[in-house]
Amino acid sequence: MEELRCVAQKVQEEIKNAGIEKARFSVEEKETQEFSMENGEFSLYRTLFDKDLSVTVFPNQKKGSGSTNKLDDASIKAVVEGALASAESAVPDEAYDIAPKQENQAFEAGTYEPDMDLLFARTKELAEDIKKEFPKIQVMLMMVSHEKNHEIYWNTNGTEFERFYGCYNLMIEFSANEGDKTTSLAYASVRTATLEQPFIEMAAVKRKLADTVKQLDVKPMEGKFTGTVVLMPECVDEFLGYICSNFTSDSVILEKTSIWLDKLGEQVADPRVSVTFDPMHEQIISRERYTYDGFVSEPEDFIKDGVLSSFKTSLYVANKSGVKPAKNTSYCMVMQPGDTSFEDIIKNTKQGLLLGGFSGGQPGTNGEISGVAKNSFLIEDGKITTAVNEVMITGNLADMIQNVVAISKETLSEGTSVMPYVAVDGVVVSGKE
Repeated sequence: MEELRCVAQKVQEEIKNAGIEKARFSVEEKETQEFSMENGEFSLYRTLFDKDLSVTVFPNQKKGSGSTNKLDDASIKAVVEGALASAESAVPDEAYDIAPKQENQAFEAGTYEPDMDLLFARTKELAEDIKKEFPKIQVMLMMVSHEKNHEIYWNTNGTEFERFYGCYNLMIEFSANEGDKTTSLAYASVRTATLEQPFIEMAAVKRKLADTVKQLDVKPMEGKFTGTVVLMPECVDEFLGYICSNFTSDSVILEKTSIWLDKLGEQVADPRVSVTFDPMHEQIISRERYTYDGFVSEPEDFIKDGVLSSFKTSLYVANKSGVKPAKNTSYCMVMQPGDTSFEDIIKNTKQGLLLGGFSGGQPGTNGEISGVAKNSFLIEDGKITTAVNEVMITGNLADMIQNVVAISKETLSEGTSVMPYVAVDGVVVSGKE
């Protein structure tokens, strides 16, 4: 801890000695203890150490940046000089700025010091649980780690933040096998601050294992229909991420290509849709505490009761565009649950698709999407029936968020978001012609 503070003080001195009046930097140390299990056997254990220094300077309203993974005196001096040199050839812009002075604070999140014995025990337990409950599942790789980060942020307005953060991570790569039948690779992941629960009970691990077994009896779908698609929580997260990027992010606001550019304060979604960017939510593990512009992070409504409440803009783009900067830079989205159970959503769907994954290119600026449905199942007369492949879905994100049929009471968190199941109407589902 003291060593990183000494590094931060040296960076400050270099910035001051260079005569730079406006600047910001962050310096970070990260330690990752990770191990893997292949075919039921532990196969790797290692500890990784990473360091990072990022400096941004604004001499004469020009911007220059530099970074390094070395924290010795010569490297510190070189990265400050390099940032200053890169600014010399830049174009001045009055919109460049840093946050005004904030209250100096130290933040803690997650579990900074790991219980490695318990982590090993939980990992072995997961392998045994899978073998017992899902004998048709073959686990190719199980990667487990604990990472801890210590970071210091500083700017020339006198703001200093310090952050201590730690979490456990799990990633499983697996498929199902039965005789000569095998499924494509599937994945499940967990980010957690506690090991109180078995891994198989966390997030969507058990459901993804069960769904993969069902994919052994996958069938191609014939024809096409326009109907209801029930998005599993991870798909809701993905599609909301597309919406945020395509309609409210820095680039589309700055370039004025967003179809929601003039929609702030207006209805853009079904009134039941409320989404908040909330890195401080109890189920969010990453817990961003401050932005790189130098503001203390706060929860912020993205869409409230269907009304667009904020753009996801940096301080620079906010200054250029005349909007407010986002209150946090995380994509830790929390969507409010609805009043319908997942079971009832399925019962009320006459013809539809339960969408577990989506593989497609980046949606167009108008929100048009088209891609392949992954890990998906037909819904017929209120029942989940056949696992399907070779199915395409086509729709428009702006339309989909307005054509919401139901939002589930149940929510899922994998540590980076909190999402319900969401049924949307008017999506084209296409199988084999």
